[in-house]
Amino acid sequence: MLPGRPTDSLAPRARGDLVMSASFAGGIIAAGEGSRLRQSGFAMPKPMVPIAGVPLIETTIRNLRAARVGPLAIIVNEQERECVDWVRARFPDLDVEFIVKTTQSSLESFGEVIRRHPGGRMLVTTVDAWCVQSAFVRFVEAAARRPLGATVLAVTPLIADEKPLRVVMAADGRIEAIGGAVGDLVTAGMYLVPESVRTLTPPAGLGRLRDFLQWLARSGAPLYGEVIEQVVDVDRADDVALAETLALAGRVS
Repeated sequence: MLPGRPTDSLAPRARGDLVMSASFAGGIIAAGEGSRLRQSGFAMPKPMVPIAGVPLIETTIRNLRAARVGPLAIIVNEQERECVDWVRARFPDLDVEFIVKTTQSSLESFGEVIRRHPGGRMLVTTVDAWCVQSAFVRFVEAAARRPLGATVLAVTPLIADEKPLRVVMAADGRIEAIGGAVGDLVTAGMYLVPESVRTLTPPAGLGRLRDFLQWLARSGAPLYGEVIEQVVDVDRADDVALAETLALAGRVS
């Protein structure tokens, strides 16, 4: 059963809250199966896995809302249809388009999302890239200042992934290499995607989103990184525990 929480308004917050004006749409990739979490006893769909009592999908939507990113496109797989109803009930005023489709890869899911709300840049995040709201908003603000034609990746020094995608970044933030064996930073599952990349047709043979990012880097497309100190890729029970520790620490500080 999906957790129930009282609905709240999406009206603009009072002065002093974390707000900014964004000029781009947003997307959430939430179509993964979450098989490792299920093996650890999490019976709910992956977007509904709670971190300190808050489902991943709720945290992600709230982060995007705080950054004033919208409208949104959210992709879930065909076994997660209940998430659609839950989100609509939890956020009744949210401007969102749902894509219910079981895709073959993260790259296919990414492609489905970036085709929605065409024109301009789009802020895309995976549902399992967990970070505190203030860090997410700072990332969006910093990414928005990069050149309009650049792809901007969130990167983090917190390497808690089984297969991290390492990044080499210059002092000015330009990404020089992705996917090698060296680098103190890894991609963090959040991307500001320019219109020029949104309309690209990836070459045949790219199976995953990480392959596409590596191809972009090799092709000479402008890529920049913005550092978020703590982002957890929530794939395993240990990741849930780490994210909950960070969430609770953030509430105390």
